[in-house]
Amino acid sequence: MPKYDAVVIGAGNGGLAAACRLAKAGKKTLLVEQHNLPGGVASSFRRGRFEFETALHELCEFGSAENPGNCRKTVVDEFGLDINWYQVPDNFRVITVASDGKTPIDATLPSGRENFINKMEEYVPGCRESIRKFFDLGAETLEAGNYLTASGGKPDSKVLKEKYPNYLRTAAYPVNKVFKALKMPPLAQDIMNTYWGYLGVDADHLSFVQYVNMVCLYVNFGAWIPEKTSNELTTGLAERFRAMGGTLWLNCRAEEILFDENDRICGVRTSSGVVDTRWVLCNASPTTVYANMIPERLIPERDKKLLPNRPFSARMFVVYMGLNKTAEELGLKDYSYFLPSSADSVKEYKSLQNIETNHFNIALCYNVVNPKASPEGTCIVSLTTTYTADCWSKVDPKDYVRTKEKVASEMIDWFEQKTGIVIRPYIEEIEIATPWTFCHYASVPEGAAYGYELRDWDSMMPRMMMMREEYPIKGLKFVGASSIRGDGFNSAIFSGDTIAKLMLGEMREEGI
Repeated sequence: MPKYDAVVIGAGNGGLAAACRLAKAGKKTLLVEQHNLPGGVASSFRRGRFEFETALHELCEFGSAENPGNCRKTVVDEFGLDINWYQVPDNFRVITVASDGKTPIDATLPSGRENFINKMEEYVPGCRESIRKFFDLGAETLEAGNYLTASGGKPDSKVLKEKYPNYLRTAAYPVNKVFKALKMPPLAQDIMNTYWGYLGVDADHLSFVQYVNMVCLYVNFGAWIPEKTSNELTTGLAERFRAMGGTLWLNCRAEEILFDENDRICGVRTSSGVVDTRWVLCNASPTTVYANMIPERLIPERDKKLLPNRPFSARMFVVYMGLNKTAEELGLKDYSYFLPSSADSVKEYKSLQNIETNHFNIALCYNVVNPKASPEGTCIVSLTTTYTADCWSKVDPKDYVRTKEKVASEMIDWFEQKTGIVIRPYIEEIEIATPWTFCHYASVPEGAAYGYELRDWDSMMPRMMMMREEYPIKGLKFVGASSIRGDGFNSAIFSGDTIAKLMLGEMREEGI
């Protein structure tokens, strides 16, 4: 029976980062992946002459070599990943109607704090001071987050009170309450709220700390994409893992986590045989792992109560299109378009609970940033929406294809109506992924690749502060979207790296 210091289950972003951290620390590490390629949803696929990015919109914590974010510092500087990257010129363009139901919004916001503030003042005269205060809070939040990470789940309350008082004051409040406290004009609030769709929680329930963290990372470091889709990112990390001495088993499913007579982890049963280990990191949903891979008697009472009260987050629906015209010919000048039916996030969140009422749409044209994204004379456009409830389980299997094609057609109509850009006649290749596609491919419950919702009491800050208590089974921890920081490629990488460091600390305590 092969023996390893640690086994990492699932080669998504979180699992890859965790495996690299363990291997870099000299631990004999096995990474097990059920598919023939690493990455999970961080991958790509081909249709005809097009290669489509499966899920990545952009990384918000990457930055340039001169202004690196924590994600770049980890995967490039520490793990040695060497691939080409493109920076997205603007943060986003949003086209919608304000929360008042009548004021049109068409705003494009740039990277860079001062550029962003100046542009917001141009769109909403008189908002400058409130936006500046927002970014001041964001700077403190980022510093506090770095401190919490470095503390390994053991923050000093005195340090938090003395160095990060505003972080603590805002931590218990949702986005909209803090915006009002900042006296931010309603129209400015509507524009600033644009990114809520990326986090899958409306601004009445989304933690301000979570939101300001995300916006500031985008603005401070810009948005970035790898030249050859996220498949290049994840296969590159897999190769770096191997180069650091790690072992990767592809086409191998982890089937059961094994325990000895003292109820301590003693191995993992896989489709390729049993592996001896006392430490396991899962890049998978705890819901799935507890239901299928661990004896029921060992599931902690805490998790039996907690998990049923953690609703699953956004379930993705994506329309991938290869067009036989260039972006320039079509008039596509922006990389990303946010196209909600209104800027009222509470109203929009509710509308995403049903297939019939969902009109949220995020459009991307990769060629605007990366001219090499598709063959010469073509471009790639993806349209993404999410669902905040398991409404696709109600679709009769006989109506599945018809329903997904209907939704995709409506999304194309919505894009053309909102932007005035016609794309339908130029579709050469099209593929549609529903929540069930993500459920089937990534083995995530209900297709919720985002993990659990980060809302109200269960947001990023309490998860990070309680990261030691978050994993009560000795030797078992979770990384990825269902972990401490929630959804997003950079968040998954962050969680894998952070939790692996936590596990390394526990190994040292046991003299390993």
